Amino acid sequence: MLDTLFFLLERLFLLAHIKISLPRLVQVECEPAACTRRDDVSWTRFSRGDLLEVPRTLFTHFGIYLGDGRVAHLIPDALPLVTTDPWRVQCMVTNTRLLLGVLSKQASVRVDSVEDFAYGARILVNRADAQCAPLCGEESALRGERLIGPVSYSLLWNNCEHFVRHCRYGHARSLQTEQFCLWMKSVVRDSRTLLASVLMGILVLVFFGTSLSTLVPALLLPFTLWMAS
Repeated sequence: MLDTLFFLLERLFLLAHIKISLPRLVQVECEPAACTRRDDVSWTRFSRGDLLEVPRTLFTHFGIYLGDGRVAHLIPDALPLVTTDPWRVQCMVTNTRLLLGVLSKQASVRVDSVEDFAYGARILVNRADAQCAPLCGEESALRGERLIGPVSYSLLWNNCEHFVRHCRYGHARSLQTEQFCLWMKSVVRDSRTLLASVLMGILVLVFFGTSLSTLVPALLLPFTLWMAS
């Protein structure tokens, strides 16, 4: 039953043209050096407790290097909600499991190889050390190891960046979340957003008529944006 459910979900996302898979080639960048061939990748260039970053299209994924080619990272995963089989949970997280994990707010701090963690992207090392004083490498790695297992997840308030910054610097913080909140603040305070919400409310009333179900959102959204601006 479980396999059938995930099969159907994978087919659904395929039909929706959701393609996240990337070629399994790893590039490692320890600024300014960079590698372009998998044969050149050597996890010996990393030190235990290093903070690793993997730039994606819309976001950056983070992990803590544990040594011996292993990386601890927090990743959304819905599978622990429906099974406790360690073999199933440890298998590579598919796109379906990841998306369902985001929706169900469930994640795992798991250990994967450097290659699986990078998943075809370049790796950046300890870029935030210039702004924050790091803990010693052993303490950072131990913090990551102590948190391995299922955890709650929030796209904005408890994501992979919160996890690694807690491990590396001693405080959970996400610069990606802060940047997103600043962007949302600028959108809300923009007078054009308020005007667009008013026009949308008028169109809703014109096309769907005046009733409690249409009048409340048509008035509430512009009023909320007006008070927040």
